[in-house]
Amino acid sequence: MSLTRTERSLVLSMWSKVSLQADSIGTEILERLFTRYPQTKTYFPHFHLHPGSAQLRAYGSKVVAAVGDAVKHMDNISGALAKLSELHTYILRMDPVNFKLLSHCLLVTLAARFPADFTVEAHSAWDKFLSIVSSVLTEKYH
Repeated sequence: MSLTRTERSLVLSMWSKVSLQADSIGTEILERLFTRYPQTKTYFPHFHLHPGSAQLRAYGSKVVAAVGDAVKHMDNISGALAKLSELHTYILRMDPVNFKLLSHCLLVTLAARFPADFTVEAHSAWDKFLSIVSSVLTEKYH
């Protein structure tokens, strides 16, 4: 699966806005994830997961930075996220479904933050892009 030129353009266009608010968006994505899917908290027993906590903000920044790496390397997402894939597969042993849940929370956050820009086409492009990212992050599970 690969992105069309139009889909790439839509992802890049929205990313230019997301990157300016990366910390707060990352925090919001995780707050949404942990509220809506509380089972995902099991991977963070040592975190203070109350809204706005320093650990939540720091990890949210890492999540958005990883998405940013994928955006910057759309021609080689697999290479860009290889170490992250290995970390989540072999060390953290993250349940692969969590990447889909996180992607969903990211889409909802984008829709809430950028309603005028989150058109049907942008939604579709971001959904496809995040599906590719999720596939890369879970490819070592097979």
